[in-house]
Amino acid sequence: VQLQASGGGWVQTGGSLRLSCAASGSIFRIITMGWYRQYAGNPRELVAVITTGGGTNYADSVKGRFSISRDNAKNTVDLQMNKLKPEDTGVYYCNAEGNVDIQSRKDGRTTTFWGEGTQVTVSS
Repeated sequence: VQLQASGGGWVQTGGSLRLSCAASGSIFRIITMGWYRQYAGNPRELVAVITTGGGTNYADSVKGRFSISRDNAKNTVDLQMNKLKPEDTGVYYCNAEGNVDIQSRKDGRTTTFWGEGTQVTVSS
């Protein structure tokens, strides 16, 4: 599975950006799709994730400002980022987790896929 992300860029504090990610390739079932970010030497951290059923989980720092959505038929996930702050700056990575085949689903085994990061810079 390949994940292609787009939509990063530069914006001033309070501005908005929308990230998009499309998954392609063969996989039996994608369970969750989401976004993580990494800044400087810090660990990669969860920003938001969404399940096939539409359940979502957000980092506390982005609740009320970011919104994640997903198109299951197209295997795409978007992240609408509003009221951006300088601390939102970082490289954002698209993520997908799923069962690569029916056997792995039966076994309960999942595989995680990562896209190349897209830079988001928020200036003060």
